[in-house]
Amino acid sequence: MPLLGCIADDFTGATDLANTLVKGGMTAVQVIGVPRGPLPEADAVIVALKSRTAPVAEAVAESLAACDALLAAGARQIFFKYCSTFDSTDAGNIGPVADALVQRLGCGFALANPAFPTNGRTVFQGHLFVGSALLNESGMENHPLTPMRDANLVRVLSRQTDGTVGLVPFAVVEQGAAAIRRAMTGLKESGRRYAIVDALTDEHLLAIGEAAAPHALITGGSGVAMGLPANFRAAGLLPERGAAASALPPMQGPAAVLAGSCSRATLGQIGYARDHAHTLELDVLARPDAGALLAQALDWAADKLGDHPVVIAASAPPEKVAALQAKLGRDAAGALVEETLASIAEALVARGVRRLVVAGGETSGAVVSRLGVAALRIGPEIDPGVPWTYAEPTGLHLALKSGNFGARDFFLKAFGA
Repeated sequence: MPLLGCIADDFTGATDLANTLVKGGMTAVQVIGVPRGPLPEADAVIVALKSRTAPVAEAVAESLAACDALLAAGARQIFFKYCSTFDSTDAGNIGPVADALVQRLGCGFALANPAFPTNGRTVFQGHLFVGSALLNESGMENHPLTPMRDANLVRVLSRQTDGTVGLVPFAVVEQGAAAIRRAMTGLKESGRRYAIVDALTDEHLLAIGEAAAPHALITGGSGVAMGLPANFRAAGLLPERGAAASALPPMQGPAAVLAGSCSRATLGQIGYARDHAHTLELDVLARPDAGALLAQALDWAADKLGDHPVVIAASAPPEKVAALQAKLGRDAAGALVEETLASIAEALVARGVRRLVVAGGETSGAVVSRLGVAALRIGPEIDPGVPWTYAEPTGLHLALKSGNFGARDFFLKAFGA
């Protein structure tokens, strides 16, 4: 019976959240897609959906189905996880999914907090910062699927919901859990459906988590989940597990990296890899054919697979992404990259690869789906927000990395972790 039931709007976000919970001493399993049978045994079960950029009705339906499965399994609290950069458009999907969950749970109110200070995501006076830059000046304004042109999360979420959105500001958060709880209660009683909650430090996130202990629904990035294991432990529901919470079988077999994200962080990681590992950069614009790109990648990798990772990337800077979208259309361009990398992953695994890093949320979703992975056991952290995972019974170790996460040397560091 899970204590915490989680719904994530993409696959890398699910592993990011699971990683936070494992570090807090909870065992965690990531289930791929809406559960169709009994859930694996774990303190936290995270249902990974590919709903971030899905049509609104589809995202809502899948999220509600996941919620129902988690509640049926006995989950005591529901967590709706989205990106620490609040990736969405004015049509959703964060607001519509949260609205549906609020209604299903009959709770009337939920906090919203995407902050992840360790990776430079902070919220101050309701505005989301990436490092020292406002969200809309951070590079996210050029995201190919969810361009973010407004850093004011009260405004952003208000445009996505028919409910009203309030703010728990920094001055209140600084006073600790009791003050935060009073502020949220006051907002709920005044008719607000959501509260954006400021957070600049991990201590703020721990206090917010403590304040939300009685909430039926929490929404946010993985950071706000930091305080949740302590709530269950204080209630006598969670034993001390220590390092056992992240134990995985030993790694073995050839290693590979597949990158589809076009984020600045991933482009920097590819640049580092060029000087330290066999690296192939596919030119999707010049050759927009999944079959031809697959053949190119397999021919190139044929004599390179082994203990040292090979890196195959279909990532591109903003101007190339824009050109590909102009040529094929936005959805078709994204689908081509996902189809190509999923096919490469399938072929590499058939050739013996057993350690695989995938960069990008949409890419990770496509790869995991193609490989037929049903669930992932969450293991130790490589970099903040990115753990190794283990797909039973395949013997495959996977690291699913959000495009924005990881140090510059992440692709190489992962295989030494």
